[in-house]
Amino acid sequence: MKLFFRLLRAILGPVLLLKEHLTKPAGVQRAAAEQAPVDAACQKLALYQFKTCPFCIKVRQEMRRLSLNIDLHDAQNSPEHRQTLLTQGGSPKVPCLRIAKDDGSVQWLYESRDIVRYLQQQFA
Repeated sequence: MKLFFRLLRAILGPVLLLKEHLTKPAGVQRAAAEQAPVDAACQKLALYQFKTCPFCIKVRQEMRRLSLNIDLHDAQNSPEHRQTLLTQGGSPKVPCLRIAKDDGSVQWLYESRDIVRYLQQQFA
């Protein structure tokens, strides 16, 4: 059964990445003065993700739509990022948005729809 899912991921992964590439949305065009505070706010965010996860692709597409420069951390191929996600976030599940607050606390936001909603509320 495990072999079946590995084979399925190996076949579907490139198809999902091609679809993501072909359907890249045009980003929001902001003046440099408007984009600067958005980029500053994005410095406090990091997305833990798998490259071929459909839910991660959904979040990345929304990031492109909103022209957000959020750091991407590969939790699938990087043991360091996976461990950080597990120990600090509480679960190795992706996508997960790490939100550093001004008071020094950190919020870990799971679920693609919740992440998309958060990004739209903050940056739309």
